[in-house]
Amino acid sequence: MALLIFLLLLAFSAVTADEDAFIGVNIGTDLSDMPHPTQVVALLKAQNIRHVRLYDADRGMLVALANTGIQVVVSVPNDQILGIGQSNSTAANWVSRNIVAHYPATNITAICVGSDVLTTLPNAARLLVNALKYIQSALVSSNLDRQVKVSTPLSSSLILDPFPPSQAFFNKTWNPILAPMLSFLQSTNSYLMLNVYPYYDYVQSDGTIPLDYALFKPLLPNQEAVDSNTLVHYTNVFDATVDAAYFAMAFLNFTNLPVIITETGWPSKGDSNEPDASLENANTYNSNLIRHVLNKTGTPKHPGMAVSTYIYELYNEDMKTGPLSEKNWGLFDANGDPVYILHLTGSGSVLANDTTNQTYCTAKDGSDPKMLQAALDWACGPGKVDCSALLQGKPCYEPDNVIAHATYAFDTYYHQMGKSPEACNFNGVAAITTTDPSHGTCVFPGSLGRNGTMVNITAPSMNSSSSDSSHYMINGSGVLMSILTVIRLVIWGVIFV
Repeated sequence: MALLIFLLLLAFSAVTADEDAFIGVNIGTDLSDMPHPTQVVALLKAQNIRHVRLYDADRGMLVALANTGIQVVVSVPNDQILGIGQSNSTAANWVSRNIVAHYPATNITAICVGSDVLTTLPNAARLLVNALKYIQSALVSSNLDRQVKVSTPLSSSLILDPFPPSQAFFNKTWNPILAPMLSFLQSTNSYLMLNVYPYYDYVQSDGTIPLDYALFKPLLPNQEAVDSNTLVHYTNVFDATVDAAYFAMAFLNFTNLPVIITETGWPSKGDSNEPDASLENANTYNSNLIRHVLNKTGTPKHPGMAVSTYIYELYNEDMKTGPLSEKNWGLFDANGDPVYILHLTGSGSVLANDTTNQTYCTAKDGSDPKMLQAALDWACGPGKVDCSALLQGKPCYEPDNVIAHATYAFDTYYHQMGKSPEACNFNGVAAITTTDPSHGTCVFPGSLGRNGTMVNITAPSMNSSSSDSSHYMINGSGVLMSILTVIRLVIWGVIFV
């Protein structure tokens, strides 16, 4: 009997691992033309976003979210923590006005009491635990404590010596607050909320963190980071940071608190001194993040355990202060147009924001340039792709490099062949993507412009020849096809046909 009780207690206290992981989105409002709440909710529905976090408890948003089923996390703004942390009645009034008045029509699941309080508002830190307890007490009085969790997002910068994760610990200056805070979270069956930004970890690492490691890109075994104490291999910054949080909590004797990531993302644009804030990197990070979370990969310390995550953020916020990157973390602009189309083909519908269901064929990064050139030659020759747009002075000549020209030729051939998966191979140097490779005046086949007009192409007759592209090779300098290229075309014709 004693053994049975022990096992039951162990099961009850274990970090929850059987809940499905989810991807949510933060909704910031620092836009000069903030969409109306009904427009925001329409976008959420169109993108099948079922989890959102608000930075306040805006009544308009809470009303618009009513009866949608979308799970909502609301926030006590940092500037209200001092008042709530000093007054139980103030906390009760806040809960009555912002939670009770909207629940259950609006599916509120959690309350963030402030955000990054210890690192951005240290004068309110001493009242943070009080504020948590007072908000919780108000929920208990309203019989909502089981439906609505209470926590506070912490910056991952509070974790010192984060690698190897097994040596991580919280900044001891804050232990007098962190210990009772973690005790509160444990006693209320809540979770640790953590803001994780591999972009900043990478930028501030002075080259010690490889870009691919920050972006979730596949690594060779000898490129993986190894925890020298546990011999566990890490393939990305995100997992290492989450595990560092688990170890930091264990250092304070808390081993049964799950972690939820309340903020993470990557900027899509930056100033001249922020070269890695780019569309491609933002797309890569968020696409890989979504796959990683929804696959319930977990972390090396807790494999298979849900690490639910909120992406920062829904909209680009043009009114943010600071460098250009601060304004460009959004997945959409104020009109609801995607800043980029996530690489999510076959990964479910959440945030697969290619509402046109368009796919494209592009050259793979890192491909052998000679292989790309040979494939380009074949596409513009035997493949019967009209490559005239790649000539000097034409819309797709720039950028003048083989990967850009090959992408245009590959995608045109892919669409000529009815978007058959077999038509986007080119001996392994091409891949299908949902990201529209069009740029500037170079509009790719199948692309939808802002006016919603699709660019169509017609497959050429297989017994006809192009007056432009069959007579020359399109390469970096636009020179005529050489005898060697003709030989190469014959060889690649055998491979592709």
